[in-house]
Amino acid sequence: MKHTNIIFMFQTVKNIFLSKEKIKHLMSPDSKEISSENPSSAIPKTNTWAESWMASPGPVSFAEHLNLFFKGLGMGTADIVPGVSGGTIAFITGIYHNLLTAITSVNGKLFRQAFQLRFKEALAELHLRFLLTLVLGIVVALISTAHLVHYLLAKHPVPTWSIFFGLITASIIVVAHSINNRIASLPALILGTLLAYGITGLIPLNTPEEPWYIFFSGMIAICAMILPGLSGSFILLILGKYVFITSALRNPFTQDNLVIILIFTAGCIIGIIGFSRFLHYALVRWHDFTLALLTGFMIGALRKVWPWKITLESQIIRGKEHVLHEENVWPLLNSELWIALLLMGGGFVAVLFLENISKKNGKN
Repeated sequence: MKHTNIIFMFQTVKNIFLSKEKIKHLMSPDSKEISSENPSSAIPKTNTWAESWMASPGPVSFAEHLNLFFKGLGMGTADIVPGVSGGTIAFITGIYHNLLTAITSVNGKLFRQAFQLRFKEALAELHLRFLLTLVLGIVVALISTAHLVHYLLAKHPVPTWSIFFGLITASIIVVAHSINNRIASLPALILGTLLAYGITGLIPLNTPEEPWYIFFSGMIAICAMILPGLSGSFILLILGKYVFITSALRNPFTQDNLVIILIFTAGCIIGIIGFSRFLHYALVRWHDFTLALLTGFMIGALRKVWPWKITLESQIIRGKEHVLHEENVWPLLNSELWIALLLMGGGFVAVLFLENISKKNGKN
């Protein structure tokens, strides 16, 4: 009897240890189990705020937080560049699916729990640790690298665009390899390519300044930011609201500008919550067709990131030149071409290197 009790106690301790390891694995930002196949309901009930915080999906160790933070830096840097999307960087770094899952954790169930004052349960199901770390990286990039990126694009456009061209070209190949039925998904690939190619060639429009259109602009711009190949700032230029919104942000505390910012922010919130849920559902329900469409977006966006171009029309906004219409040209055979090709190759190899590391981590 004594031996039986000892064996039972040993098995109990072992099961508790394995359960903790499993929870830790689920909370890893790179874990493929942070998805719709592992819903929030699987998270154990918590009693304290600390338990609720640690139960929410997201990075656990300092290294995992730092890794996700740097991915946020990449997304924020990309969002600064017209024609380059933070969604593309999320694809390249392997967090795109986790990003959509984290955004969709802001749902009706979360608000019901909040209204019922079940804040600890709401915190446990919200992917707050993932979102906070990622958004912090994005914000830091927007603040710290904006001047650097704009300087590089203004003073060294060909080398800078060459790096982005190599990054996106390699990511197209990586994402395309995830499509299982490539023949059946070809129409979606063509559709995405044509849509992105057409959108990136549009000339900005003069549009109304009514509240409904400001709200609509926020919805569309934020959706573009999470789509690979489409830039939210470029979409605002097309919608004719880039100057309008940025002017409001310069003096945010005046009554009129505060109303504009609140309406635009409301559009962004509704847009990203609603569209991310649809996109997440599409990736689960129609995996191949959705990936093919997103791959097409990146192919079409290559028109915008082609390094060699001439400006046909531009506009001065607060002392800075913003290109409205440009035309791609073939490069000249000189030393700049070889430097650009070398940088393209570097960006291309960097993405394949990151993909190789991601696969190894997945196997481990």
